Amino acid sequence: MTDSSASTGSAFPTGPGEPDPAAARTVFLVAHTGRPAAIRSAELVVQGLLKSGLGVRVLEHEAADLPLPPEVELVAECTPTVLEGCELLIVLGGDGTLLRGAEFARGSGVPMLGVNLGRVGFLAEAERDDLDRVVDRVVTREYEVEERMTLDVLVRTNGDVVHRDWALNEAAIQKVSPERMLEVVLEIDGRPVTGFGCDGIVCATPTGSTAYAFSAGGPVVWPEVEALLMVPISAHALFAKPLVTSPDSVLAVEVQTGTPHGVLWCDGRRMLELPSGARVEVRRGTVPVRLARLHHASFTDRLVAKFALPVSGWRGAPH
Repeated sequence: MTDSSASTGSAFPTGPGEPDPAAARTVFLVAHTGRPAAIRSAELVVQGLLKSGLGVRVLEHEAADLPLPPEVELVAECTPTVLEGCELLIVLGGDGTLLRGAEFARGSGVPMLGVNLGRVGFLAEAERDDLDRVVDRVVTREYEVEERMTLDVLVRTNGDVVHRDWALNEAAIQKVSPERMLEVVLEIDGRPVTGFGCDGIVCATPTGSTAYAFSAGGPVVWPEVEALLMVPISAHALFAKPLVTSPDSVLAVEVQTGTPHGVLWCDGRRMLELPSGARVEVRRGTVPVRLARLHHASFTDRLVAKFALPVSGWRGAPH
């Protein structure tokens, strides 16, 4: 998955002067237990937190694959309520695991701190080699929290609302039949823009601008920019450029009647079939996802590092 964000960019500092006693603090841990690296990383993080007097909570089905001490609290249900009383959600894994953690974080309001064990991992704040620093910063509360814009997604058929969803990265309307294009009409703020046949349309946040929207040819949007993106996928049209709108705009994609049915994917995790004639509306989400940040590294540096961009020969501005 990816980064960039369309949120306020505001940060809420937390520091060692907070009144809560360390013994009362609890951290929730989510890990991709299918990866040996995640199992070892989870073990190190749990040991470090427990040694410093913090409580650790883990889902039962994940705990079965992790070498956890008996002090770890186990919970059965995968719902946002399992984070009640937790200060932080630490997620160990790749982009898919980070997006799964974001579902918990959004529903609970608990900040998520991601440790990347995958390839790109724009949403992650740290890499596998940073585990000791992650534990130290959590224990001493040396982190800040920023809010990332989300999307609220609404699906209508025959004028009736039939589905509501949300996304941190993107809502993607895609074709199902490989041999036939999806015929759509795009709308922004209640006005038609254009129509064409395509493989799909990606409606994204700035956070999602480095994910699916990026693969489809969309622009990279910096985290502090508030905007919505609409990016066509393999459109058969002269005017099929990525569009960047106000964060207060309402984007709509209408699947034309008579065209093969499509499918809606939210963050690549939740799917809904779209019948011919369906209408998908996307707007700024009312509930953000909160991300814990350990440092103030610029997004430019993160972009260069994640994509291994060539910057040799750069001299910088004259002093």
